[in-house]
Amino acid sequence: MPAIQLTATNYDQAEQQFTDLLEMENLDQKVAAQPSIVSNFENALTTAINAAYGESAGDNSAHRFLQRVLYRINRLKLFWYDDLRRYTNERSAYLRTVRDQIEAAWQEWELTQLDVATLQQLNVAQVKQALLDRGDADLDPALSEDSRYLREQMSEAGYRRVLAIGSFDGLVEGSRMCAILGGAANEVQSTLTRVMIEEYGNGRLSRKHSTYFAQMLEEFGMNTEPESYFDLVPWEVLACANHNFLLTDCKRHFLRYNGGLTYFEVAGPAAYRNYLAAAQRLELSAAAMGYWELHIREDERHGRWMLDDVALPLAEKYPENAWELILGYDQERLMGERAGGAIVRSAREAEQK
Repeated sequence: MPAIQLTATNYDQAEQQFTDLLEMENLDQKVAAQPSIVSNFENALTTAINAAYGESAGDNSAHRFLQRVLYRINRLKLFWYDDLRRYTNERSAYLRTVRDQIEAAWQEWELTQLDVATLQQLNVAQVKQALLDRGDADLDPALSEDSRYLREQMSEAGYRRVLAIGSFDGLVEGSRMCAILGGAANEVQSTLTRVMIEEYGNGRLSRKHSTYFAQMLEEFGMNTEPESYFDLVPWEVLACANHNFLLTDCKRHFLRYNGGLTYFEVAGPAAYRNYLAAAQRLELSAAAMGYWELHIREDERHGRWMLDDVALPLAEKYPENAWELILGYDQERLMGERAGGAIVRSAREAEQK
């Protein structure tokens, strides 16, 4: 029998069904007593996994559906200062099953994008040198075609779209990082805590990075509520968030997470300089670009901390698994570049409209 083909509309309907399930009282008991209430959603889930990660992978509608469903589950790990009833099923066994089903297929597909077998052969000295070499290369990379578009061509309509998509992460700056800070005290933990504290403005809301992002939105009369522009967020950006949730939730992935965070902090200033250059060319106010300036300044320092005081010491401490730092670094770069390309495509579409 040929595989069922679902349209974007069908996936939207399945996602709405899933959204209703999220807030259903006694979800696990109801699913056990009446499995038919989830049959339509589960059929869509199976179809989407095959379409996104199977032999003929590449269905963007399927990718979008899966990443949105996964994010709706993952976001329950954070508190949003909203209706408490929304957390009714935060420890649901059924939701955990859905999450695990998506993650298993998705992560296997993601790992095929990299030569993991070669990375596994690296010894500690090679890992440390690879981290230093990557850090040097990513600190100030050559301008790509997308970078030149942002700096030299993007209009205010495109800039607004960039802000809308960026608000998805920018308004909850660093939240997922909280999950990896607990545990034994040492120099690595202390450095990670310093990074986290600076992201949170040293406990002052006026200095928190998300406040600077909200100020940029306010300059354009845009909505400053977290997730306001969720429907504009490309699946490639959602995948970065979901990947972050996974790595911070599973302590076995601690090295992989910190390799990824090292890339994020090292490469961040180069990306933010593109957005800052666009804002300056558009002659926007200081408030409309303050977030970029802050990040360029602070992330240059954070990148050095992550390399010298987190990644390199972790390689020494876990010599047999040090290669996982490179896996995390390379995977974060790959997924970040994919997300960046999606943001540029969305900005171009906004300009055409």
